[in-house]
Amino acid sequence: MKAPIDFYFDFSSPYGYFGSLEIDKLAARYERQVNWHPVLLGPVFKAVGTAPLVTIPMKGDYSRHDMQRTARFHNMLFTPPSNFPIGSQVAARAMLWLQEQLPDKAVPFARTIYSAYFTEDIDISQTDKVVGIAADLGVDRVALATALGEQDIKDKLKQAIDSAMERGVFGSPFVIVDGEAFWGFDRFTQLDAFLKNGKI
Repeated sequence: MKAPIDFYFDFSSPYGYFGSLEIDKLAARYERQVNWHPVLLGPVFKAVGTAPLVTIPMKGDYSRHDMQRTARFHNMLFTPPSNFPIGSQVAARAMLWLQEQLPDKAVPFARTIYSAYFTEDIDISQTDKVVGIAADLGVDRVALATALGEQDIKDKLKQAIDSAMERGVFGSPFVIVDGEAFWGFDRFTQLDAFLKNGKI
């Protein structure tokens, strides 16, 4: 059986959002499964000594333009959020909890969270918004809200981030498959070729 594709992403990453729309379709073409791994870029940026792209002089203006250009090129819905970037720890914790408790709802939740932020300008840093989105997917509102306030799920997210960095993850999206790493949505063409040929 072919090894799964590890897909690392931050819910506040527009390029992670673009990747989330394509990763499962790409994997299906080559009969692969996808393991979705929510992470937070904040601790990663701190560890490697960088900052969110849009906050860096010159790169920020370019990246904001590129995000919209990328969405147009790939015919993807995209509305630049009015509050960007934001903390995504609540959504990431919710994703981890769903992966444990209701795994069939985890990926639909991730896609809905991404769509809420990058097409509807919903502030996914707010617990009530995240819980509401999950509830619309049939998740018990009280159970999720309770879990999000517990130290256990906070620790699990920290562990997930540490594990990702140990594997060399430093951005979103970040894909690892068969020992090969690909950073950024613009590397999905190379990822496609690698999955097809086993090498590049």
